[in-house]
Amino acid sequence: MMRAIKLVFALLATGTVIAGCGGGQRSADPIEQVPETGGLRAQLRAASQPRASDFPTATGRSLQELADRVGGSGPQAALASSVFVLGENRLAFGVIDAQNEFVYGKSAVYVAPTPDSAAKGPYVAPADLLITEPPFRSKQAATESDPFAAVYAAQVPLSKAGQWSVLVVTRQGDRMVAAPTQVTVVRPEADPIPAVGEQAPRLETDTIASAKGDEEQVDTRIPPAPDLHRKSFADVLGTKPVTLLFSTPQLCQSRVCGPVTDIELQMKAKYGDRMEFIHQDVYEDNDPNKGLREPLRRFNLRTGPWLFVVDGRGRITARMEGSFGLNAFGQAINTAL
Repeated sequence: MMRAIKLVFALLATGTVIAGCGGGQRSADPIEQVPETGGLRAQLRAASQPRASDFPTATGRSLQELADRVGGSGPQAALASSVFVLGENRLAFGVIDAQNEFVYGKSAVYVAPTPDSAAKGPYVAPADLLITEPPFRSKQAATESDPFAAVYAAQVPLSKAGQWSVLVVTRQGDRMVAAPTQVTVVRPEADPIPAVGEQAPRLETDTIASAKGDEEQVDTRIPPAPDLHRKSFADVLGTKPVTLLFSTPQLCQSRVCGPVTDIELQMKAKYGDRMEFIHQDVYEDNDPNKGLREPLRRFNLRTGPWLFVVDGRGRITARMEGSFGLNAFGQAINTAL
């Protein structure tokens, strides 16, 4: 039963969680680079293609009744996003079993204001691969053998401010398992972070030049990615499309945000002739005790990583928080092209 399933804290803590160059032959299917060991490749492929028809309908049922019907309690839903605003939201998460292993299977999300309220869903949550091609991987990134190979995400409408109950349902073989969690939704006026449709703040980001050539000062990635620190955001804004990624590969407090900088580097190799790609590390002097750098304060950020995609007019066309994979990053880029 839903009340009997233990709620877990999000992988993104409620505090400040801000979590190589080269070419190489690209596979048309990124999952092909994942080894078949333990059937992981097959699990990820199935998890990336859920359909609403794979899950129970919510019509006439409360969230608690759906949990009772699914049964199979045991896994935990660990949130990989934490900022939710009235309207449609990207809800990202991982599913973890009793052995603290990540679970990959077709997944969907149901929501309701309370467990006893009428449920809405299922909202399918495709798994999105976090593993980049080898030339773009840092030492902090996911690899083929990394158990955290993908993150789930569903587009979920949240129609009122306040707390919402969430039920994640995942297919494991011929059975389904259920994992509850909860989120808090705020009204747009209570969200100080620049939103889609707004003009992006014009601000200077750290560059190799501003650091007088000290790459490690502006990038905690190992090795640093200087191609993401050639230009300041202020110099590009309004002249061409740009992606601005706030992340700290080495100092991220949660494993889920490690690969996103590598994904930006891979996306630059694909789209770099059409838009600028900028990375901004997070902490002053790379020391969490010194607080956030000025660009993050200007964007009113307190969690992360955060990705902002801005079109050639300086207007924000996409924003994402938390963990996001190759597909989500590519879709965000296309909003500005």
